[in-house]
Amino acid sequence: MKLWIAQGFGAGRLPRAPGTYGSVVGLGWLALLLGLKSWPLFLAGNALAIALSVWLCGAAERTLGRKDPGSVVLDEIAAMPLCFTGWLAAAWWPQHRWPDLASFWARWPLLIGVFALFRFFDVVKPWPVRQSQNLPGGWGVTVDDLLAAVYVNLVVLAVKAAWPA
Repeated sequence: MKLWIAQGFGAGRLPRAPGTYGSVVGLGWLALLLGLKSWPLFLAGNALAIALSVWLCGAAERTLGRKDPGSVVLDEIAAMPLCFTGWLAAAWWPQHRWPDLASFWARWPLLIGVFALFRFFDVVKPWPVRQSQNLPGGWGVTVDDLLAAVYVNLVVLAVKAAWPA
């Protein structure tokens, strides 16, 4: 059961680019968190996902006998909602109102852009993303994706600052 969850409920076992499949599942996790319409619940859900990712990805490494196995994608699932935190904060800030789910998904070009940026940073692994993989167990599996999400947010916020419309 632990391995199945760490493998993204089976998404990580799909052929070619398991991290991309895991990231798609992460969009579902994002939708669930957005539906809560609450910053505290959104942040608590993210904290829970990160904690589960560290624990279950570490367990999956031990079960499979490999460091950061490609089929383990819970780290991508946990990190995907974090990629949208800057965007959500920018949308929330003017009216202090949670964006509704329909308007969020209606901005699909931005959604695809954020998704692509995450996949880019997760694959390219700029400093310190790659170095974080040396952390022990599930930390090494999870933290690199969290740092990739930080890079995504920096790009999103820079673009938002350049084109505030």
